[in-house]
Amino acid sequence: MYVSDLFKGKKVLVTGGRSGIGFGIAKAFLNLGAEVIIASRKEEPLLAAAEELQAFGSCYAKVCDIRETDAIKELGEMIQETIGGLDILINNAGGQFPAPSNVIAQKGWAAVINNNLNGTLYMSQHIANTFFIPQKSGTIINITANVMRGFPGMAHTGAARAGVENLTKSLGQEWAAHNIRVNAVAPGTIATSGLENYPEQMQAFLKESEKKNLMKRFGTTQDVSNAVLFLSSPLASYISGVTLPVDGLEHLAGDRMELYNTIMSFMK
Repeated sequence: MYVSDLFKGKKVLVTGGRSGIGFGIAKAFLNLGAEVIIASRKEEPLLAAAEELQAFGSCYAKVCDIRETDAIKELGEMIQETIGGLDILINNAGGQFPAPSNVIAQKGWAAVINNNLNGTLYMSQHIANTFFIPQKSGTIINITANVMRGFPGMAHTGAARAGVENLTKSLGQEWAAHNIRVNAVAPGTIATSGLENYPEQMQAFLKESEKKNLMKRFGTTQDVSNAVLFLSSPLASYISGVTLPVDGLEHLAGDRMELYNTIMSFMK
């Protein structure tokens, strides 16, 4: 699809890179010649992922909690010492849990907002100030979610991801003068191992949802990676401040309340 050395000489940071979508993105960049650093909170699985990814190119790992600015600073120092700079930041780290809005505890709400929204800002801010603004170039891709029509059943992550989409537009405008492009990719339901961790009722719901998808399948990590590669490449040099849905039309079709009703069924 792309020439094998498209990102040769480019240096990429993928947060949340130890599994799922982040792992797939890291692998895609490595296959096209980039040097990649993956970051995540849990050391053992992170190091295992980095070892696996090294089969595809130069991959390094650093434990980092994106909610902690001191940890982000340490990550920036490690990047400078290890690969001498950075060209592309993929803000993929995040997380959520099923919870109807009337029962979300303040602590749970704050945790999801802090992880998905605040962490994205903290990381973008530090990487921009440390690398992208001084060198007058950089690319940031934020991985969000399908929240265009709301996210009943997970309002905390819906609010956080919507915030990231607006942040993407704001940073794109503020940092355009520094030749920094900022875009987002909004995956729908992506077939990863993480889906296996959901309760039995959710598993059944997901199987039915796949049949109802207008494209008759769930997305793959490669679908998401392809979108990220495009937005990071010279082909997208005049694109900034946009959110690209990768969801098989989920942002336009389907009953958003089905997920909520399923969550309610196993929380009673």
